[in-house]
Amino acid sequence: MGFFAGRVAFLRFQVNGPAPRLFDEEHLDRLSDRQAGRQRVAPADGVETGWTAGDHVLDTDFHLAKNVINDTLAFDLRVDTDKLPGDLLRAYAAVELKALTKNNPSGFPSARQKREAKEAARERLELEAKDGRYRKRKCIPVLWDRLSNEVLFGATSATHVDRLCSLFEQTFGVGIECVTAGRRAYHLAELNARTRMVDDSSPSLFVPGFTPPDLAWIADDSSRDFVGNEFLLWLWYHTDVQSDTVPLADGSEVTVMLARTLTLECPRGQTGHETITSEGPTRLPEARRAVQSGKLPRKAGLTLVRHGDQYECALHAETLAVAGGKLPPPDESVTDARAKLDDRAAQLRGLVETLDLLYDAFGQKRFGKEWESELTGMQKWLKREERRAA
Repeated sequence: MGFFAGRVAFLRFQVNGPAPRLFDEEHLDRLSDRQAGRQRVAPADGVETGWTAGDHVLDTDFHLAKNVINDTLAFDLRVDTDKLPGDLLRAYAAVELKALTKNNPSGFPSARQKREAKEAARERLELEAKDGRYRKRKCIPVLWDRLSNEVLFGATSATHVDRLCSLFEQTFGVGIECVTAGRRAYHLAELNARTRMVDDSSPSLFVPGFTPPDLAWIADDSSRDFVGNEFLLWLWYHTDVQSDTVPLADGSEVTVMLARTLTLECPRGQTGHETITSEGPTRLPEARRAVQSGKLPRKAGLTLVRHGDQYECALHAETLAVAGGKLPPPDESVTDARAKLDDRAAQLRGLVETLDLLYDAFGQKRFGKEWESELTGMQKWLKREERRAA
């Protein structure tokens, strides 16, 4: 099952309703009622959605022992799409056109005959498609964590997200909302009575003359998702100038390293974007030149160490989506298969919790009295010339 093996990738969603007291047969019955393949009325767009139990694309056998793991409900969203093969469509059209033009005196097809051949070819393919031979099935892992009342979804496509939100609400009677950088900032601000500071915030002027008052990739004026871009830039500054260790609100601390990948983009939408791949991308001169010209991070690879556990992932700035997440290796002393699954769920929670605490550490500075001096320090850091190699 998707979140219980290998690397993980996910968007986070908050459930708009009370958390379940526990996951039971009722939840499994609801999933079974809307299992994949049960849709009787064909949708207008030709795409069918439903739930599967996680073992494979045809698995609709939901069980408590399989789908409820350490206070999480694990299942898959299956998306069925009828994709007509283009090469076969062209072949059928050619056959139809040949039959239609065999008696043409000129030997050339008319525009009407071309149109009729294409229509006949499409009708033939659509008739063949009714038995499912051209159906493409894709499963995307879903994990509902009862303790945080959040849903992790293993895809970032807007169309897949819309289908998840719609089917989830139809199934469980509650909506879900994507936890973006701005929404997470609001949530943390509510806990610390800082919502006014978030409301009044605007993009920080990191490079005077280059940083614009709004960002090209933030279309909604009410959105505060630009805070995610500032978060990644602050992590870069903090680890480069202050320390690679960040104290957290729960009394622990996390060691942070920006590694493997870094994507920067011009906030004006004029000079494009660049992706740098390296063990230490922020130490490369091209990365420093890009950020000094006003470009902001949109994705960064992170290595995080907290409580002796090491996590690796790439974090998308505006959505806080996690890609390529690597969790700590399982405890070798644990041999029971069920215990390993429980441990994996705990490790996944550990990654999410660590990211949240790190983001909160930034938020306390960003929406507190310290931000003015912190911003001044970042502006001086960005003006600093490259250190010359000894």
